[in-house]
Amino acid sequence: MSLLELTEVTRSVRLPDDRLLEILRGVTLTVGAGEHVAVVGRSGTGKSTLLNILGLLDAPTAGEYRLEGVPIGRLSGRERTRRRGRDFGFVFQQFNLLPGRTALENVAAPLMYAPGRQFWRRRAIAAQMLDRVGLGDRLDTMPEKLSGGEQQRVAIARALVRGPRVILADEPTGALDVETGQEVMALLDEIASITGAALVTITHDLAVAARAQRHYRLAEGVLVPVDLHGAAHEWVGDVPTLPGTRRLPGAAVPEIGPSAPAQVQP
Repeated sequence: MSLLELTEVTRSVRLPDDRLLEILRGVTLTVGAGEHVAVVGRSGTGKSTLLNILGLLDAPTAGEYRLEGVPIGRLSGRERTRRRGRDFGFVFQQFNLLPGRTALENVAAPLMYAPGRQFWRRRAIAAQMLDRVGLGDRLDTMPEKLSGGEQQRVAIARALVRGPRVILADEPTGALDVETGQEVMALLDEIASITGAALVTITHDLAVAARAQRHYRLAEGVLVPVDLHGAAHEWVGDVPTLPGTRRLPGAAVPEIGPSAPAQVQP
């Protein structure tokens, strides 16, 4: 059984002029425990919307999303909130660290909502996580005193402090230079491998995406599997290309017709 499973998921919104904007169109995706999956695409193609649905921050307009075999539509709002905090860790491009709070306080923040032992030992657990990402000597440092790479390491420690089963990384290297970005991705890969967490990376950077085991391209709301291993790549239109990049068998982009809007599940 897959850990995450999307089946023919769509996401659309009604614009003020009554036009229907289709953000995701019939997306099907499975992610198993311990897998690293990357989704590449240009800005505005629906990558962040896909990540928000996977992380229970948004709901599909149509189609089905199953988490460990359970349709999310059957979960109450409270249960979805609980599972989002327990099962998912989020890493964003802009770090989103709390200003005026030390690295330790930033990492400990998610444990304010944890049960029992995790709550009472939150500072010790946060210190252990910072040490794990190589910042054991920066516990009392404010975010503005940290480099971009160090801030992203703090953000990673915060995402992992509750031991999530799924790490969702939205352009995690977008604010970093190439070398620091590769170091951050190596760290994410290492921690995901050690903990057995699934890692889903959303990125426009083909070098970052190529680190994953499976790769997908998202263009105009349509998700298509591609192979990014074995060559350098560049974008031509919305397709990663150059020798060595190939569309996987059966991955032709389907024709998508207009679909009627549906009510977003609460």
